[in-house]
Amino acid sequence: PRMPPCWPPSNRTCKQMAESVTIARPYAEALFRAAKESGNLAKWSGQVSLLGQVAANPEVREAIGDPNVAAPQLVDLFRSACGKAVDAELSNFIQLLSNNDRLGLLPEIGALFEGYKRAEEGTKQAEIVSAFPIDASQVKALVPQLEAVFKSRLEASVSVDPELIGGIKVIVGDQMLDASVRGKLDAMATALNN
Repeated sequence: PRMPPCWPPSNRTCKQMAESVTIARPYAEALFRAAKESGNLAKWSGQVSLLGQVAANPEVREAIGDPNVAAPQLVDLFRSACGKAVDAELSNFIQLLSNNDRLGLLPEIGALFEGYKRAEEGTKQAEIVSAFPIDASQVKALVPQLEAVFKSRLEASVSVDPELIGGIKVIVGDQMLDASVRGKLDAMATALNN
């Protein structure tokens, strides 16, 4: 699965991010196997996403890193933040992560889980970068064309980058389709320099 880029540098270095993903992987794999065996991939996907959002909240991150906040308090914090979504299985998962001091890894666990889920479903994440905002109907029309190019089912996210000048750039895993004006200009400049 694609992880967030390390550049520009943030308060977490690339090495810390890599270590976090390495530590999160066994939890994500075990959770994915359990969810797949029980036939609850969609349910767990929603729950892990919710947990990741809770863990990414700056106040919750601060509580997780605070040595004065006891593990049972953190568990209660997550349970109350998740509301009615907390069933016995999710509660046990929160408790397991708390016991192992891994609640802070929930965003990474969620990203890995989603990557495993997409792979299981034969879907890849496509990042569409456009020079101008595009609406949902345009994305809906574009995705089947991109699926033919990349020979895979795609789940698309869209961002805007005016530096592209015009057109789009699509990134799927380690593949890139550059149909932007900036990309064409760069290609022409390279050809002229050679």
